Amino acid sequence: MRLVVLLVCLSLFGKAQIDSAIAIPLVGIHFGGQLPFGDMANRFGGNLQAGGTFMFKTKKNWIYGLEFNYGFGRNVREDVLKQLKNSDGFVTDNEGFPADIRITERIVNLQFTVGRVFKLANLNPNSGLMVSAGAGYLQHKIRLYDAQGKIAAIKGDLAHGYDRLTSGLCLSQFIGYLFISGNKFLNFYTGFEFYEAFTTSVRKVNYDTGLRDTQKRFDMLGGFRIGWILPLYSKKPNEYYYD
Repeated sequence: MRLVVLLVCLSLFGKAQIDSAIAIPLVGIHFGGQLPFGDMANRFGGNLQAGGTFMFKTKKNWIYGLEFNYGFGRNVREDVLKQLKNSDGFVTDNEGFPADIRITERIVNLQFTVGRVFKLANLNPNSGLMVSAGAGYLQHKIRLYDAQGKIAAIKGDLAHGYDRLTSGLCLSQFIGYLFISGNKFLNFYTGFEFYEAFTTSVRKVNYDTGLRDTQKRFDMLGGFRIGWILPLYSKKPNEYYYD
């Protein structure tokens, strides 16, 4: 309830600054968190995500965009190094000591998006409910970091045999709220996002199993995002934009 009141107040403030819907190029950065579903949930847990976007909002409140996302996390569920562990459950380095190895998740996503802003009542005509969909490319992998560089089995390109690099076509959906005011710095959007990716392994063989990974995967992510955006107009828009 407090969030709804805040959004309405901000929209009323924005109405005092912008009198009509205008065409605006927008650049922004965003941050959020996601949970995996489908096949991806067998490999990873929750992750964080950061990225950047370029959008163009038309006078009819259509939005076209290009965005890049980078996901990262520590919740790796698939044990790709079990064949390298000793009876005590440790990976040992070249000198026989427990290795300092860090296993994390990495996600890369590049996509085109299209959507629309639906203004709420008679409030700011450039702000409101934002709904969009996208299509592009998604890649994820397990990152192995040998802190001391003493594990011969994953040195250099050998790590590729364990990283489960996977990629493919990705679809996405977003629903949330976009706020644009006459103040260049008080502009943001926030909401829920969902991804569905049709992926396959990039590697020819997994070293820990000695087998080819030919599985066709259906990887899904769902989460929350908040972003700050910068409108690229040089003056207050109500100085020279009118319906």
